[in-house]
Amino acid sequence: MGVFAGDGRHRVAVLVRDGVLPFELTIVHRLFGQARTAAGAALYEVVTCAVVPGAIRTDADFTIAVTRGPDALAEADTVVVPGSEVDQEPRDESLEPSLAAALARIRPGARIASICTGSFVLAAAGLLTGRRATTHWRSSARNRERFPDVVFDLDVLYTDDDGVLTSAGAAAGIDLCLHMIRTDHGAAIANEVARGTVVPPHREGGQAQYVKRPMPDPGTSSTLRAREWALANLHRPVTLREMAAEESTSTRTFTRRFRDEIGTSPGRWLVRQRVERACALLERTDLSVDEIAGAAGFGTAGSMRLHLHAELGVSPSAYRATFRGRSRTLPVGEGSASGSPPPRLGSPSAAPGS
Repeated sequence: MGVFAGDGRHRVAVLVRDGVLPFELTIVHRLFGQARTAAGAALYEVVTCAVVPGAIRTDADFTIAVTRGPDALAEADTVVVPGSEVDQEPRDESLEPSLAAALARIRPGARIASICTGSFVLAAAGLLTGRRATTHWRSSARNRERFPDVVFDLDVLYTDDDGVLTSAGAAAGIDLCLHMIRTDHGAAIANEVARGTVVPPHREGGQAQYVKRPMPDPGTSSTLRAREWALANLHRPVTLREMAAEESTSTRTFTRRFRDEIGTSPGRWLVRQRVERACALLERTDLSVDEIAGAAGFGTAGSMRLHLHAELGVSPSAYRATFRGRSRTLPVGEGSASGSPPPRLGSPSAAPGS
């Protein structure tokens, strides 16, 4: 990705339309605005723009004053299109000429993303043709009828198809922004942004966006103690029996409670923590791949390579070459005790049963 000329920051332009959903606009500013180097320097500049600058109506009882016009799109390295209430209105598949002209100003090579129903704009502009995308489940039937050449996948929180990205509901926009930050600057900075926003650092894009899952019984105990224990012992094999013992319960009961609370099995959750530990060590230490594999509990370098490639699509050496030295902000060994949904990969031999 390019950077904004002048100060080295990556410029993000948020294109708002009449009826914009304020939450979807502000999370872009909030998350990218928190991404900083270890020295505290901002990594992104976020600007808001509209086809016609001025007072833009939201779907709430207030308007926002937008001073930038389509010129901001021509300068952007990343363009984000939030949803609008007008996306729910009956309409054809074409864009207003002024909006189409504004989108045409986006420079070649810029990353383009939508949040929630903002996918309508990308699809109508032809940016999603032949690509995998997602949108809010309530809009799925309408969008599939409007755009049969787009592969809409409703079993994911977000998609990334070669620099054209989409997210499902509004909260999935958080996951999408963290994914972009992680892609640009590595897991350490993305995790720091997540920590500052008090959200899970990683919800896998392949998690189903709308799952009817019963809430855990409020009278049952949490699995937090077991997760904290597992993170403290991530360097060694961890069994399901050991995790259940931390909560003084049977493995069957523990597994059920874990799924209710975290949305995945203990084994899949543990694999995700091992991958995050390995990424952090690759970014911030000089340990060899064999040493990192041991510290993350993968056992062998071969096992770690297999899981990193399945999760990230790269080898440990390629990951280190990309993100080495970009962040030194997180303490080694810190993980996400709050858990994250299931990654699209199998469990290593040290993981408890999935």
